[in-house]
Amino acid sequence: MQAETSSVDIFSDAPPPADYHFDIVIVGAGPVGLALAGWLAKRSATSRLSVALIDARAPGAASADPRSIAVSHASRAMLESLAFPTDATPIKRIHVSQRGHFGRTLIDHDEHGVPALGYVVRYGSLVTALTKAVHETSVHWFTETTASTPLHDHDGVSLSIHSAEGDHTIHTRILVNAEGGLYKETDTSTEVKNTRDYGQTAIVGTVSMSSPQPGVAWERFTPEGPIALLPCGGVRQADYSLVWCCTPDEAARRSQLADDAFLAELGVAFGERMGRFTRIAGRATFPLGLNALNALVDRRTVAIGNAAQTLHPVAGQGLNLGLRDAHALCDALSTNGPTTVALSLFAQRRALDRRMTIGATDTLARLFTIDSAPLAALRGLALSALEFVPPLKTVVARQMMFGQRR
Repeated sequence: MQAETSSVDIFSDAPPPADYHFDIVIVGAGPVGLALAGWLAKRSATSRLSVALIDARAPGAASADPRSIAVSHASRAMLESLAFPTDATPIKRIHVSQRGHFGRTLIDHDEHGVPALGYVVRYGSLVTALTKAVHETSVHWFTETTASTPLHDHDGVSLSIHSAEGDHTIHTRILVNAEGGLYKETDTSTEVKNTRDYGQTAIVGTVSMSSPQPGVAWERFTPEGPIALLPCGGVRQADYSLVWCCTPDEAARRSQLADDAFLAELGVAFGERMGRFTRIAGRATFPLGLNALNALVDRRTVAIGNAAQTLHPVAGQGLNLGLRDAHALCDALSTNGPTTVALSLFAQRRALDRRMTIGATDTLARLFTIDSAPLAALRGLALSALEFVPPLKTVVARQMMFGQRR
């Protein structure tokens, strides 16, 4: 939450209170912040909470963002009470394997009685759908506006907001930090409990395959890091969202390759299970690491989503964990009001899910990159065990779809 910038638009049927006092202020209008604002607004008829949302971006700035994100079955169910993109691509099956070693497992939606294990959505589509839903509520939305460091007092939080139209001071009973950010862009001070540099960089983009398998997502572990391919439609359902995790030096080199050379190297790393890679578009890179706050709550301030934790993209759990944060926080605030008691109950409720999801993601990110023959054999046995011990596979699948529920 840093200061500077341009103009302010307030999306709401009513102007903000003259004294700029709110029950809840949310900083950050990514999917997690938008979802929280929308869920709170839908319950405001009974809870009578006044909610403000602060976003540094201009209206619609994220609508063209082409990045693909994985939304779990449970996350879709939660989001549908607000909005969900119509162009989402269902994931019917997940294929997990390790390159150059035996062992693989298949997780199929039919085995778990759900229409899809998850969905691949374009970031811009999700934000656009949620923006429209929130725009139709009583939430007071300050756009092209930034906020300075908050100041706590005995009954709330004050923070200065800055825009081209001037500066104001907002007072709120509860402040929610839902600002996103990549690893190495987030705070790594002593308030962070776990921080780890994986020594990996992700290359992302959209690829096309010569022999696609519609509805199948792939997680392929290599000694450099995992390669994920998520189905995202296109002609003949041949397009996939790529996340290729490799060393920073290799990522820098590969990002400069001509398309044909890049696709050839990707083909060697992934294999030929869907034929040849025929196209790559929108290549970009970002560093991978773990940052997880020691505590979600500091007096009357609470962090959710990427403000609370940034995770390795393996298994696609980051956004889904953040949405579960937001939904649980909405429940606590709607039931108990904008109080420190509500925040304490929220933190207790989220502890197990955060610990399990962060721990599992961190373990996978590190365990499958150790290039050791004995360990590769053990990993192969573990993957094979999921096929031969259905209850164990069910535990893994439900963790991916629902997290730990209390």
